[in-house]
Amino acid sequence: MTPVSAFFGERVAVFGLGASGLATAAALMAGGAEVAAWDDAAARRDVAAARDIPIVDLRTADWSRFAALVLAPGVPLTHPRPHWTVEGARTANIEIIGDIELFARERRATAPGAPLVAVTGTNGKSTTAALIAHILADSGREVVLGGNIGVPVLELPRPSPERIHVLECSSFQIDLAPSLAPTVGVLLNLSADHLDRHGTMANYAAIKERLVASAETAVIGVDDPLSAEIADRLEGRGVAVARIGAMGPVSGGVFARDGVLFETANSHEARVADLAGARALRGIHNAQNAAAAAASVLALGMTPWEIARALPSFPGLPHRMEEIGRSGRVLFVNDSKATNADSAARALASFRDIFWIAGGKAKSGGITSLVDYFPRVARAYLIGEAAPAFADTLAGTVPTLTAGTLEKAIAAAAADAARSNAPEPVVLLSPACASYDQFANFEERGDRFRTLVTAYLAATREAGVSLG
Repeated sequence: MTPVSAFFGERVAVFGLGASGLATAAALMAGGAEVAAWDDAAARRDVAAARDIPIVDLRTADWSRFAALVLAPGVPLTHPRPHWTVEGARTANIEIIGDIELFARERRATAPGAPLVAVTGTNGKSTTAALIAHILADSGREVVLGGNIGVPVLELPRPSPERIHVLECSSFQIDLAPSLAPTVGVLLNLSADHLDRHGTMANYAAIKERLVASAETAVIGVDDPLSAEIADRLEGRGVAVARIGAMGPVSGGVFARDGVLFETANSHEARVADLAGARALRGIHNAQNAAAAAASVLALGMTPWEIARALPSFPGLPHRMEEIGRSGRVLFVNDSKATNADSAARALASFRDIFWIAGGKAKSGGITSLVDYFPRVARAYLIGEAAPAFADTLAGTVPTLTAGTLEKAIAAAAADAARSNAPEPVVLLSPACASYDQFANFEERGDRFRTLVTAYLAATREAGVSLG
């Protein structure tokens, strides 16, 4: 845990008692603050109370007594309308912050030189953060990984000059962390996402820019125009910028070409590492992730040799192009994390002869932007609320089956893939949708896919059947 002493002796409101909220309340209490915690869900309040966290109904509380409101990142700050706690805090003229901001203040107060890598972007931030941590750990550095991935930031050990914190940061978290100033800040890419929360693409991009604008070194992807503009703008302000790309050479930074990473400086290219042996980094999107990770650790003083040694042993992350297994020629891939079309595009670009399971709760624009990848799809198996709209988009181009459920989609896709003559048919779950119509989150959806596929493969082995 990282005790937070910034509010020692003061009263702090904490709203949202999921994993990060519980960690926040405990860290504030450990640092000497008086906490008043609340959640709209009674079950979460009960869990907090069982951990001796003081429960106070913030609807009837005297907001003038609070020094700050610490808000869980999933709670609306501005759009579609501010949460009632936000309105209460603003009326009382108290600051509204999140757990990342509490960590940033503790780092600044107790260990200002402690190395911190913060990673954001619309897609790829979890893989990139995990890859950075993997490369650092492989070379013997003490590193901890958390934030929006896995462990809440305040459950991690406290900042220290000998310990490198690697944090994945969502736009929600950045919006609540005004003083975050990482050693290395990473912005991978920008595409339309969470506009229901931020209102406009301009607002969303501006929030993401904050993370790199305050960094000692800003590692910025330049394969999309919005991010490229941010790189140019920050460099013009004197920020040290390392550009990254998977679409060709960049000016000052790291890029991927033909599966090899190169570092550029003063028009000179130097080979960093070959991605050929890194199976968990398949696809052009992972080439960008690897370039970002390489640029980040180079900024921390690591060598190309250390990077090249670590890449092949990176195991990847669940639900992100996760290879579940194969039977005969048929490969089963769990990409449940693909909750929008841009993310699904990265998976579709990585394979041919795809038996594509897609659908769920659709994001704005559906899958119309994926038309260039439709020739790679042998057949689509549609699930959830988006199935009718997706079927209309695919009509006349890709054969479809409205399966409805994940169970039916897997059974049909596996059978069709087994009959395919392709060298490597791929049954790919890459939904291009949120999961909330049928599952609690993308993790539950991916776990269900893994369970069903694992059982299917076990059954075919017992029966002595070899697919394809």
